[in-house]
Amino acid sequence: MAVEIERKYLLGEYPAALIENGALIVEKEQQIEQTYLALDGDQELRVRKIIDMRTGAVEFTHTFKKGWGLAREEVEYSISEGLYEQVVTAHGAIPLTKRRVTARWGERIVEIDDYNQIELLVLEVEFPSLEDAEAFVPPAWFGRDISMEKQYSNKKVWRDLQARSEA
Repeated sequence: MAVEIERKYLLGEYPAALIENGALIVEKEQQIEQTYLALDGDQELRVRKIIDMRTGAVEFTHTFKKGWGLAREEVEYSISEGLYEQVVTAHGAIPLTKRRVTARWGERIVEIDDYNQIELLVLEVEFPSLEDAEAFVPPAWFGRDISMEKQYSNKKVWRDLQARSEA
């Protein structure tokens, strides 16, 4: 099972000026819909519909994650549109939606998630090792490190969305 090692930051604002001056080079923009099928402790099972905003290409994924914190086990693979639609329809939940901008910042790739249903802007950086993640010193514009704050996890945000829709 692959291990995903990442840190997350709470962005105060979208870094448009950094994109304009070339400090951040946008590589792709996607619209993502994700629905959690099962959540149990530190394990999650989800599906995603990912639309490439430049080409219109659509892909569907199924992901299992286990763990908490900077490093988590992850298995992700492609599924068909039919299977995605079937499980999302059967589950009946509201998908969490976000716009993801993937950009090059120096030698690193960063992902900026701008959530559609709530006011939340998160920047993620992935690392090749836990040592690299722990040694990383972010620039001030990244904002507060929320890597260990559960209230900003996608599954918590998704659960809150479901609770609001039931109220």
